Amino acid sequence: MKRSLLVLATLAAVGAAHAEINDTLKKIKDSGVVTMGVRESSGALSFTLGDGKYVGYHIELCQRVLADVEKLVGKKLEIKYQPVTSQNRIPLVQNGTVDIECGSTTNNATRQKDVAFAVTTYVEEVRIATHASSGITSIGQLNGKKVATTTGTTSVQTLRKHERATGVNFEEVFGKDHADSFLLLESGRADAFVMDGQILAGLISKSKAPNDFKIVGEVLSVEPIAIMIRKDDPAFKKAVDTTLSGLMKSGEINKIYDKWFMQPIPPNNTKVGLPASEATKSAWATPNDKPMEDYAKK
Repeated sequence: MKRSLLVLATLAAVGAAHAEINDTLKKIKDSGVVTMGVRESSGALSFTLGDGKYVGYHIELCQRVLADVEKLVGKKLEIKYQPVTSQNRIPLVQNGTVDIECGSTTNNATRQKDVAFAVTTYVEEVRIATHASSGITSIGQLNGKKVATTTGTTSVQTLRKHERATGVNFEEVFGKDHADSFLLLESGRADAFVMDGQILAGLISKSKAPNDFKIVGEVLSVEPIAIMIRKDDPAFKKAVDTTLSGLMKSGEINKIYDKWFMQPIPPNNTKVGLPASEATKSAWATPNDKPMEDYAKK
């Protein structure tokens, strides 16, 4: 009997701890601190300027969210920035290290089993980047080539599943983050880099010789990109979605997007030059958190 009571007590304690982590508003109010997960090289969505400074489209959207959260909890919050990678972003959200992840994460059905997503703020097209002189213009020309991707992302899996990739054999080479993957292409250790189009465009625009690279080929997949939060936390999700939906309804999100994708951005004051796609505009018009499977062709 004593052992059973001990087991029950342990389970109760674990359950209470889980509930505490998932009550993000209470956690934030009690501590006075909120931790934002950020990426160091996710194109114009989220990137570092060095010295612990992070900027980008999703960073600014999260800052707008947290300004409203401050009003909800009734106190000024300290915002901590926690760099995350493609490999650790989901575990760090799950275990409470990161409260809101503001990077470049695709919302898909598999990930929805572990975490929750705010309404979609960007709809991505996965593409291929290569050297302008490579002669590569399509998936079929990747046969026998080295293709870079970032560890923990779904891009090469997407490439392999594409109907036009049937019979195409290539060697995968992995970068630890997007900047590292682009370096593989830039240095000639990879013939192509498969990734979200805006990430490719952003990295090319900030490279030493932007004209040496081009984005080519078919759109490999269409993916909703969203801010990530913990699962089973309806109060916090409502708070996040309310701010984002408000920005969409007012049209303010268009200005924020334009600032990061169509205007010169730091550190080199170069333009990504990527207008909002019709799919992104549609997501703003009808805010939703549908996974990428809903975007697939029927």
